[in-house]
Amino acid sequence: MLWTRKTFLYCMVVLCVFLFVFLYLKPSSPQEIWLNRKRFRNFHKLNANELILCPEMPPNLGPIVINLEEDISFLHTISENPYVQFGGRAIPQLCKALQKIAIIIPYRNREPHLKTWLHYMHPFLQKQQGEYGVYVVEQIEMSTFNRAKLMNVGFTEASKDYDYNCFIFSDVDIIPMDERNLYRCSQNPKHMANSLDKHNFRLFYETAFGGIVAFTKEQFLKVNGFSNLFWGWGGEDDELYNRVVAAGMKIERPNPNISRAKAILHQRDPGNEKTGKSFHLVKKAAQLMHEDGLNTLEYEVVARTEHRLFTKITVNIGSSQ
Repeated sequence: MLWTRKTFLYCMVVLCVFLFVFLYLKPSSPQEIWLNRKRFRNFHKLNANELILCPEMPPNLGPIVINLEEDISFLHTISENPYVQFGGRAIPQLCKALQKIAIIIPYRNREPHLKTWLHYMHPFLQKQQGEYGVYVVEQIEMSTFNRAKLMNVGFTEASKDYDYNCFIFSDVDIIPMDERNLYRCSQNPKHMANSLDKHNFRLFYETAFGGIVAFTKEQFLKVNGFSNLFWGWGGEDDELYNRVVAAGMKIERPNPNISRAKAILHQRDPGNEKTGKSFHLVKKAAQLMHEDGLNTLEYEVVARTEHRLFTKITVNIGSSQ
């Protein structure tokens, strides 16, 4: 059979797709997960033992341009980030990171947004000399979305992987526009998306505490995580704010000129409609804080995949019924 140029190109495309799925998207076995974690820890020890601490403010940070019209692929982002290891983990090459950071993304049906987030955020985090791992926590289909519960799951699963001491909970549709907005934890819980373009770079309302928030491990345990009771859109961020206040902590916000961020506009997903049914829980945060949260979290891990750019955890968290 004579091979035409068209047939050859078709076979090459099929081969590339197969390799991509096999190398980057195949579910990880428990043995592979264990080996990847071991490699990361060993790599960290080899690189960190004789290194000085990274500076509080890394050099050459500044504003960046976000282009949401780009056609971005996972393979392109992988090729541009050779130091990122399986599971979406990276450490500084020339110094020892100040914090060990887990970034938790609640997720469902947002692959274009995830590609954009990863494309910008891996270089962003590496320029900030962060030691970090990216966790994408996906809820199984056919159930109402529960963003807060997914973030509790992310915290719990990431804590099993590594001794992270800083946890940043981020929506997949928010991209920071300035590298000086340091993805690190502080003495108080930190609101890092207080200057969004869709709100004219102003705080939407005085007690806003959503989009991107950062907690040390101790701070998150102190508030018992998020409430697990918020099904559908809205309310969980306001309830978390009240937990922070009830726990005697303050909210820290970076300078709005530095914390500017771009929001990817989109239609609301089916299963995440604004219900209004849970807002009565916001006022009860102080009362329910120790009765609902990490200490009552129940879920089942359905699948776990260690992609080159992130760790994806698919979970069954039950339903609102």
